Amino acid sequence: MAETGSIDLEALFSFSSGLYIVSSHAEGRGNGQIADAIVQVSAAPPRLVASINKDGLTHECMERSGVYAVSVLAETTPREFIGLFGFRSGRDVDKLAGTEHRTGVTGAPVVTQNALAVVETRVVGSVDAGTHTVFVGEVVMAERLAGGAGGRPLTYDYYRDHMRGRVPESAPGYVAPDRNRHAKEEGGVAKMKKYVCQVCGYVYDPEAGDPDNDVEAGTSFEDVPDDWVCPICGAEKDKFEPQE
Repeated sequence: MAETGSIDLEALFSFSSGLYIVSSHAEGRGNGQIADAIVQVSAAPPRLVASINKDGLTHECMERSGVYAVSVLAETTPREFIGLFGFRSGRDVDKLAGTEHRTGVTGAPVVTQNALAVVETRVVGSVDAGTHTVFVGEVVMAERLAGGAGGRPLTYDYYRDHMRGRVPESAPGYVAPDRNRHAKEEGGVAKMKKYVCQVCGYVYDPEAGDPDNDVEAGTSFEDVPDDWVCPICGAEKDKFEPQE
């Protein structure tokens, strides 16, 4: 048996990866999810691999239909869009309703909104990878979208460091947040504390409030209604911690 040393999960952040939407369908229903473990592994024929959590509806669709599409997201993709596909379950929410997409040549839904390019594949093999299945897909269609000309692809590094985003617990690169946080005071004057969603990293700022969800600017987190949820991932109020 191979020896196991200490594991610093942040060392794995050195591997460059993007953020994509992987979508598929089964029995007349389509679904998609955010994925970062997508890579091209051969040129002739062109093939991709996609590592997908076994518990997700997209995994179920890929197993049943044997096809999947990949949408390369732009760096300008809103966090709300990432939250819809990354933190909401397709068993509870129709993610494609109101999202720009089309039916591809494989029958899979192909998400075009916020995408620079789209690719469709047929599954030619799979590998059990523990919590995930690695699906090998042979490319049958690939297209650069006109609206994405000159755009930069969204990377996990940019999402994490510039957008202050997180990934769900089901993602390969998930790292649990540090909950040892303490409120700070600036200049000796106490300010209303900002609170961070421990699921997706969204920051509730009392000065801005959440007007889209009927929380007025100037509302402290303590005064936010108990039934309020994170506007990005839908997490309940008790999933928030004071910002360090």
